[in-house]
Amino acid sequence: MREYSRLGHPESGGLPAQMERLGDNLIVDVIIPVYRGLPETRRCIESVLGCRQEAYLEVVVVDDASPEPELADYLNSLAASSSITLLRNQSNLGFVQSVNLGMSLHPKRDVVLLNSDTLVANDWLDRIRRCAYGAAKIGTVTPFSNNATICSYPEFCAENSLPEGIESSELDEMFQRANHGKSVEIPTAVGFCMYIRRACMDQVGLFDAGNFGKGYGEENDFSMRASQQGWLNLLCADTFVYHAGGVSFMSEKDGRVATALEVLHRLHPGYEDLIRRFVAADPVRELRQAVDVELAAYQARKMSTRSKLRVSISKLINIFK
Repeated sequence: MREYSRLGHPESGGLPAQMERLGDNLIVDVIIPVYRGLPETRRCIESVLGCRQEAYLEVVVVDDASPEPELADYLNSLAASSSITLLRNQSNLGFVQSVNLGMSLHPKRDVVLLNSDTLVANDWLDRIRRCAYGAAKIGTVTPFSNNATICSYPEFCAENSLPEGIESSELDEMFQRANHGKSVEIPTAVGFCMYIRRACMDQVGLFDAGNFGKGYGEENDFSMRASQQGWLNLLCADTFVYHAGGVSFMSEKDGRVATALEVLHRLHPGYEDLIRRFVAADPVRELRQAVDVELAAYQARKMSTRSKLRVSISKLINIFK
């Protein structure tokens, strides 16, 4: 007996006609595990649905038996309108099992794992997918974010706010201009927004629910296993995805992180040294600095526009005195 129910996009033909004619390998599943946080989840899903891509995608939301009725109702309404495919666990299985369920739904498709407290913008998926197919053995791709450890901007390995007065979509456009087509190898993907090629998953397997249970550390373990089998983990330097952080786990985060590090050390004894060397070398520095330059120029243009507007208003006031 299966432990979940499925609503929206049924097997018998809920996908748009043009998607029904495609092979599964041409569609990307954007998998969003959900537990708490209606406002954040709503913003996340609406940002995905609101972005136009050349890539065909299906939004697969996995409701891990959310305790929030309003959130469940919202997801039901989206499934009823066929905006999303909704998988609902009959009991709380935890983050890792929920993700594995989503990744197993369509066994030929690439996937993007997207936290429910993220915001995407513009043609984000097209850029990440283009990066993923830049070479034969690219297994995972992670974009920049404000809150993504080694993929964080503006401060490296920090939880950042957005620059004052700047929307995440504007910052994403700056990343496009500053780092168009650029990428860098990283030791591990970061799970807030993680593209995985199906060929890599077929060889490496799913996330390790036995060792990582409710969540934290599972994407690092997957990345290490992928590296051991010849796959690369890349940072897609021309894409930015906003990440609020900690909505589902909240006060449990510190304990989960500590436990995950212990498990990673046991499974991959060289993991911590690998991360330490990467942080010390900081090969991402020039990519961040390129965006710093773009951001400074953008802010200068905005200030100039405001100054011109103030002058124009002043002139109008003087005319009508």
